[in-house]
Amino acid sequence: MTKVFINRIATAVPRNQVHGAFRAFAFNQADGEKGRAAFARMAARADIATRFSVLEASEPEGSGTACGFYRAGSAFPTTRARMARYEAEAPVLADAAFASLGLETEAAGITHLVLATCTGFVAPGLDRHLVERHGLPNNVERSMVGFMGCQAAINALKLAWHIVRSEPRSRVLVCCLELCTLHLQDTTALEQLLCFLLFADGCAAAIVSAEPVGLQVEGFRSIVMPAAGDMITWRIGDDGFDMTLSGMVPFTLAHLMPDWQAEMLAGREVSEVDLWAVHPGGRTILDSVEHGLALPQGALAESRAVLRDYGNMSSATVMFVLEAMMRRATPGQRGCALAFGPGLSAESMRFVAA
Repeated sequence: MTKVFINRIATAVPRNQVHGAFRAFAFNQADGEKGRAAFARMAARADIATRFSVLEASEPEGSGTACGFYRAGSAFPTTRARMARYEAEAPVLADAAFASLGLETEAAGITHLVLATCTGFVAPGLDRHLVERHGLPNNVERSMVGFMGCQAAINALKLAWHIVRSEPRSRVLVCCLELCTLHLQDTTALEQLLCFLLFADGCAAAIVSAEPVGLQVEGFRSIVMPAAGDMITWRIGDDGFDMTLSGMVPFTLAHLMPDWQAEMLAGREVSEVDLWAVHPGGRTILDSVEHGLALPQGALAESRAVLRDYGNMSSATVMFVLEAMMRRATPGQRGCALAFGPGLSAESMRFVAA
């Protein structure tokens, strides 16, 4: 059977650093003194220092405006307005990631393009832009992984893995792009305001092929958690995409992680895994995985660093973690990438540093 490798990963974020402005805006949106005090506690424990957005933050922070897109006391943008902004901004961010990937000499050899996104939809879309802007062949085979939330990068890599295993000469270009900050909601509910505290924009691109360089992908596992379908939801509304993120998610993950271990590691023990690329959906998510699997101290260092520096960029985030991990991994180290999505569900990927 053909061995498959993630040869390299490149990442990009917009230039606008918005964490302080968004945090201050959400604090003012909270309902009453108790609501603001509760939000302040969540913000203090978030372990996020910077986040980036295609939206420009207002100055000064706390002025009642998160950016020109969101204004207190004014109607938030419609879904149509948000999608127009996605159509304008997504290609620019994708181009930045592709520039770092260094496709210039090999674009003509790309056989497949897999695009993952859950924050914007337009046709013709980002896939066509990437073909025309970066010199990909006009007959490149294009696939879309849509609306699978934060775990979609694992699904995109899984699709690339299957392609290369079935067609060993394939070179698959994977792109995960999310503009999460286009979907913040006008609300006083704490669970919804958490989006102002966590989510950000980012893009990651990767080359997957049979060339024995990078991370060798060993396999994948998918798990749909029973009786948890309403813990993470993502629905299209009149005013953007509406997310529900239950406060029970961390507890549920910590409780069920021991039961998932054998499935997601294909029978291996936690002690046999050297590298843990866990999607940093939030500090409590990382804490729950660490506790549930009894991971050693520092096992989630890359995940925590990505959360601190970039926040939660939905599907792109775990790719940022993998990119950081590739820079320090030594040949032979075994790893597991893990991300969660609507459902509640989980996707895992086993890999070995080449």
